[in-house]
Amino acid sequence: MERALITGGAGFIGSHLCDFLLGEGYEVICLDNLITGSTDNIAHLLGKKHFTFIHYDVTKYIFIQGPLDYILHFASPASPIDYLHYPIQTLKVGSLGTHNALGLAKNKNARFLLASTSEIYGDPKVNPQREDYWGNVNPIGPRGVYDEAKRFAEAMTMAYQRYHKLDTRIARIFNTYGPRMRKKDGRAIPAFVDQALSGEDLTVFGDGSQTRSFCYISDMIKGIYKLMVSKISTPVNLGNPDEISIKELAELVLKLTKTKIKIITSPLPTDDPKVRRPDIKLAKEKLKWEPELTLHDGLKLTIDWFSKK
Repeated sequence: MERALITGGAGFIGSHLCDFLLGEGYEVICLDNLITGSTDNIAHLLGKKHFTFIHYDVTKYIFIQGPLDYILHFASPASPIDYLHYPIQTLKVGSLGTHNALGLAKNKNARFLLASTSEIYGDPKVNPQREDYWGNVNPIGPRGVYDEAKRFAEAMTMAYQRYHKLDTRIARIFNTYGPRMRKKDGRAIPAFVDQALSGEDLTVFGDGSQTRSFCYISDMIKGIYKLMVSKISTPVNLGNPDEISIKELAELVLKLTKTKIKIITSPLPTDDPKVRRPDIKLAKEKLKWEPELTLHDGLKLTIDWFSKK
């Protein structure tokens, strides 16, 4: 049985990854300091034979007994509300946490997968974004704590690959949604769904013309796993290339929740990207992966989950 360590494993994506790898026959060790993750996400796994949860901060030296085959580094605040509330912790987990996780991978001779982000492209001047685009990032803006932490993490991962010959993978994850997202995490879909179900007006930032692309969690997990077991050592975009404006998204949520509330506007946050859409040609060609679930169907599943919370 192969052993996989997932940092940030009690978070939104991390907890779904724990489920998936256990289902594939892996032994899973989940590390999380629970700053933004929650044991509610993994409560159904606690006590299972091949699952271990360790409450731990990966910015400190990591010791794991026994062999490890894979280390998947997902530890980090990932929403604007979170990384603006925890700016220093975000920078530390992207730098010190990544360094510690890479050091453990080197020590265990394990394959290392970094959960990077579409935010490394910043407010892009090209659309869609390809892996060879270097981005347009404001390093000293409020969002820079997350953007630059992930850019540093990618640079550190590539340095370990080149200098130590470590077997590494980099997943550039675009907007992902689904069950286990927190209502108040600041991202568009949980915010809109929570407001609609609560009978509140939907708040759109700016005029709502900015675009995003949303990938349902089950599709994203399959893409991450295919990358994990692949031979691709360069960054790979994972996301849904279907683009939609934030205003259109708000209107779709209203339609699916059958609510008659209004859409109101609020000032656009600093450095908020105008467009966000992945070019997934590399993932389609090398991983034989692309999203299957439509936004319409994924939103219905997500709304159903939120309505039962």
